[in-house]
Amino acid sequence: MASGNDELSGPDLGDGVDAAELARERKLLGHADGEPVLLVQLDDEVVAIGAKCTHYGGPLAEGLIVGDTVRCPWHHACFSLRSGEVLRPPALQDVSRWNVVREGNRIRVAGKAAKSRPPRTPREMPRSIVIIGAGAAGNAAAETLRREGYRGPITMIDNEPDSPYDRPNLSKDYLAGNAPEEWIPLHPASFYQTRQIEIVRMEAIALDLELKSVTLGDGSTRIWDALLLAPGAEPIRIDVQTEGDARVYVLRSLADSRAIIAEAKAGERAVVLGASFIGLEVAASLRQRELTVDVVAPENMPLGKVMGPDLGDFVKSVHTEKGVTFHLGRTAMHIRAAGVTLDDGTSIESDFVVMGVGVRPRTALAQAAGIHVDNGIMVNEYLETSRPGIWAAGDVASWPDPHTGRRIRVEHWVLAERMGQAAARNMLGAREPFDAVPFFWSQHYDATIAYVGHGAGWDRADLDGNPAARDCAVTFRREGRRVALATIFRDQQSLRTELEMEKETAGT
Repeated sequence: MASGNDELSGPDLGDGVDAAELARERKLLGHADGEPVLLVQLDDEVVAIGAKCTHYGGPLAEGLIVGDTVRCPWHHACFSLRSGEVLRPPALQDVSRWNVVREGNRIRVAGKAAKSRPPRTPREMPRSIVIIGAGAAGNAAAETLRREGYRGPITMIDNEPDSPYDRPNLSKDYLAGNAPEEWIPLHPASFYQTRQIEIVRMEAIALDLELKSVTLGDGSTRIWDALLLAPGAEPIRIDVQTEGDARVYVLRSLADSRAIIAEAKAGERAVVLGASFIGLEVAASLRQRELTVDVVAPENMPLGKVMGPDLGDFVKSVHTEKGVTFHLGRTAMHIRAAGVTLDDGTSIESDFVVMGVGVRPRTALAQAAGIHVDNGIMVNEYLETSRPGIWAAGDVASWPDPHTGRRIRVEHWVLAERMGQAAARNMLGAREPFDAVPFFWSQHYDATIAYVGHGAGWDRADLDGNPAARDCAVTFRREGRRVALATIFRDQQSLRTELEMEKETAGT
């Protein structure tokens, strides 16, 4: 899923529409000056904003209006209908705001309005802020700090040369050859320069909590008044006997994806170890590049533990129809240059191997500094660690989830961005509990699965609809309570369930 439909539809809003029609429908998709525009009747005024989400171009007219906001149907970004401002990731940029003119019984759009974001003054203004990690959480935090009016120095420390970039695309459209390289950076370098966000391309190797300093790989240091730990996670490598000339890859970074693409020539053979989301997305992308693909995994059904038997069986059938060969209930024992030997003696020919068996949080830096760690860096409801003035966000953070009543750690891009956003506000004194509902999406050829909530440990999965028809929802329950929902092309149901979960936590 790369972009929205560029065809214009609906009325020319520059010519105007009948006010009664808009009042009945509340929202109306049209266009003005060659761009799609969404016209919305709020309680006290009529507003107009750009109709395409700034993330992947999702159609906001098909989204969910909540108060004076609209949520994107594809990946649940949220925008203000009054100002066009992006309020919630994964979108990072505002949509345009349009002038609305009322002339008798007609309402028309009269050109774009000037951007107007009222100045914000934080409750607290740390002298300097250091962010370790320039992934989803780190980047979102840096952007939010500036949006919230923080004027002090911001330093992001990350030894990857290309960060921040669109990590979910690495196993999806980019790996499949459907997304060009220029789509991958979240922003051009000038974006960070203009906002005076320094990115240090170096590894952070030690923290001194008394001096409030971080030591970098070259021995230099950076001083912080507030610190955010957002180093993310690292891919797990299977412990398997491997010959020296065997080509084995993992997929976490842009460099990893580029290396796999360089190997992925049509007609070659690839073995993917692991039937997780990342492993299956890699398999799908390599099949689109016309490689022969075998998937090896110890479980008897791909994604069955997470998605349940109905979606697990569906995902397997989709990949099988596309030519993927599964070796389930099996593990790799030996990897050589020309193939992989399984635990039952089966030999699979291959030109290269991709390990896609999950990740582990990067906690070593925090643990060495004496910050509490247990399956991630432990944080409170404000995302603050055991040491005051130090926060953690993203894949590395373990937090008390109000929706499940459990301490959880989640490895989802959108959630990491929202955690970075929340941590940034709390670094500036907001003291807002983090209560976002987890959301992610997974792409398998022509089927995209959207998932809201956190269903780990579910004991019941109820299917509504038909996965094969690309129209279904699976509700996951634990002890009778709904904890998650997975949908295929039921965007409104996914959005409404997310909203219901938010209200349940808020007690409304």
